[in-house]
Amino acid sequence: MTALLARLLAHRFTERFILALILLNAVALGLETDAGIVARWGGLLQVVDVFALSVFVVELAAKMIVQRSRFVRDPWNVFDFAVVAIALLPTSGPLAVLRALRVLRVLRLVTVVPSLRRVVGALLGALPGMGSIVMLLGLIFYVGAVMATKLYGADFPEWFGSVPASLYTLFQVMTLESWSMGIVRPVMEVHPYSWLFFVPFILATSFTALNLFIGVVVSAMQSEVDADRQQAVEDAVSHAEEPLVAEVRALREQVALLAARLER
Repeated sequence: MTALLARLLAHRFTERFILALILLNAVALGLETDAGIVARWGGLLQVVDVFALSVFVVELAAKMIVQRSRFVRDPWNVFDFAVVAIALLPTSGPLAVLRALRVLRVLRLVTVVPSLRRVVGALLGALPGMGSIVMLLGLIFYVGAVMATKLYGADFPEWFGSVPASLYTLFQVMTLESWSMGIVRPVMEVHPYSWLFFVPFILATSFTALNLFIGVVVSAMQSEVDADRQQAVEDAVSHAEEPLVAEVRALREQVALLAARLER
């Protein structure tokens, strides 16, 4: 029974069926946001939602039976379980807000599609390296906010009247959202040399620190790809060794049989 379930879960048709069902469920959940569509097709959408949830529950139950204790060791299984468990919670009364969380089922695409799983794994692997960059960026922001508050707070209290206000303004400057006409040029009308502060700040944040994030993610992505390639090579070698081992065993048996005949 367990072997049969394992073969069914690993079958290509099962994987494609689950993928198609996730996409169909995602479309149905999106259509439920339109009052006109719900008034006309609400019953059908409800049937699709219940059917998809039932299939997901059956799939998870089958995985638990097949993998047993290994089920909880796989973080992707835990993620799937959490997403489906949220959908099973009651959505009436004070828990009505959980109804909106049903759309989290769409995130199961991450666990079904290997390329998406690889990308998410790379992002998670890049988090430790991002910590140092976040600290560096926070230090630059704090120093810049204190300087901007002291330099421009008296003339522009709405933007630089306090350190928190300066932090928010500098964040807007870093994103390059209306930074020139909206903030820097009005400041330069009162402080002509303020560009000496803003231009290095933009260079240090937008064009340097943020690019470090990209570098860390790309490095983690490359490590993830290399790990997948190494695993693929090991699997290929192991599968190729099986027939060789069988041939060696057959040859040993023939040699042993021939030796026994010669002894007679």
